[in-house]
Amino acid sequence: MSDQPNPQTTHFGFRDVPVADKQKLVGQVFTSVAHNYDLMNDLMSFGIHRLWKRHFVAISGVRRGDRVLDLAGGTGDIAALLKPVVGTEGEIVVGDINAAMLGVGRDRMTDRGMVSGLRWAQLNAESLPFPDNSFDAVTMAFGLRNVTDKDKALADICRVLKPGGRALVLEFSRVQSDFFSKLYDFHSFKVLPKLGQLFAGDADSYQYLAESIRKHPDQETLKSMMERAGFGRVDVRNLSNGIVAIHRGYKF
Repeated sequence: MSDQPNPQTTHFGFRDVPVADKQKLVGQVFTSVAHNYDLMNDLMSFGIHRLWKRHFVAISGVRRGDRVLDLAGGTGDIAALLKPVVGTEGEIVVGDINAAMLGVGRDRMTDRGMVSGLRWAQLNAESLPFPDNSFDAVTMAFGLRNVTDKDKALADICRVLKPGGRALVLEFSRVQSDFFSKLYDFHSFKVLPKLGQLFAGDADSYQYLAESIRKHPDQETLKSMMERAGFGRVDVRNLSNGIVAIHRGYKF
């Protein structure tokens, strides 16, 4: 029996599904979790995700006046951190494939008085609806693992960046300690689905989210993927023992 992957299927968590079905299945997950997404992030990470995101923006190199594309940015948490950095002269385009997530984020940002300098776009990261050389930076926090064709998405991110622009990906990665990895597995597969059922009435979606983390490329694999997509000076920064990692690359 061949060990070669079937080009007609891809992973949805630990299941293999037809490539054409993954986008719809992922969409169902995020439509289900949209209104509880940030609450569940707090519960799942004990609030640490907020520190990861602040650090992500702090090392982004984004400056006043920059034009930034924030992919998978539906609920607006990264945009809210970026907005004071780019200032009134800059612009942030929040892109997400899921309309429910975008709706939650747009409403939340409007309630906070953050309207000017923000645009919202429902889009697919694999085929970005922007001209070449459009953005000073592209950020993507906790979204790449849900993309069906990650290589295609990374190449398109590189395309829309201006020369000298940078892409930053904050994503779950491979835990560096064997002991800590066992604790993390217990939390992911035993605790997380129960939290999803208790607070969001949806254990299955959170089971998928835990599984999707394990199927995502590890630190070195993602670094190589970014280099193949055309990025230079790609570096990796592990946070919390590698539970998450920030990958940063430049377009030359």
